[in-house]
Parts: sequence; structure tokens; C-alpha cells
Amino acid sequence: MRPQPERPGPGQESVWDYPRPPRLETTPARLTVICGDRKVAETMQGLRILETSHPPTYYIPMSHVATDYLYPSQGESWCEWKGRARYYDIRINGQTWLQACWYYPQPAVEYSALANHVCFYACRVDECRVNGEIVTPQPGQFYGGWITSNIVGPFKGIPGSQGW
Repeated sequence: MRPQPERPGPGQESVWDYPRPPRLETTPARLTVICGDRKVAETMQGLRILETSHPPTYYIPMSHVATDYLYPSQGESWCEWKGRARYYDIRINGQTWLQACWYYPQPAVEYSALANHVCFYACRVDECRVNGEIVTPQPGQFYGGWITSNIVGPFKGIPGSQGW
């Protein structure tokens, strides 16, 4: 059953206006990821995926990521739209953030721009920011959306949302 969407205010977006299948688009927003006392990633050349009921997921070019902190992680998952995802752990000064980010080694043709990009879970790192605003992680441990003040829900991942 589809929930009642929140009404967006001026300058806001509703996740219920996002398409399915998801749309991939560029974003000029400054995207920043922090673990411990280190800036792990920062870019103004990111991509975002917009999908019905989900806050945006942001993909950062690998060339804008401190890849010396990334270590291949076990496991993989499957997205019906983008394909097989693999994971990285982040290790800094003896601390580890498990499966902190994911990537698509060979994304589906429609999402080929995601090649050589990585997406960070806001719930598995210390801090993610969009244009300086600290994001709230999408509810649930599986989803990786970044919630900012200009995004309204309700969001997939809250209790009772499995059938959305």
C-alpha cells in the first residue's frame, strides 16, 4: 500500500515524484564523506540516483576518493536496475568501517556512467554532507540514501515500508 506523501515546501523535492525505474543525473552539489578525522571523499562532480520512495544516493568519482583507505569487502548484492554491487571497507588508523560503500564493477548499460564511482552509506561512516549540510541516513541498514532538508518522504526503509 502506497503511503501518503508529504507535501514539499518551496525548494523541496518529494521522493514520491522520483521515477521508477530510477533516474541517473549529474549534480553540482559538494559531496563530502568523513571517517574519523579524515576526509575520505569530496567532489562537485558527483552523480545521483533518484528512485520512487528513496532519498537520493550520491555517487562520487573514484578519482575524488582517498582510495588508499578502501579495502575490498566480502559479499555482494544485486540491483534489478544497476546490476551487481560490490563493497569496500574503510580502514584508517586501526579503525574499520565495514561495508561502508559500494560500487558497480560493470553497471547495466542504462547506468554505465556509474562505472568508476562509489556510493557511501551515510549510516556506516561518521559523516556525509551535501553542500555542507550533514545528511540523515535513509532508514534501514540496506538502503543508502542521503536525506537533506530539501527532501521529503516518507522514505522506504521505515517500519512497514517493505511492500512499497
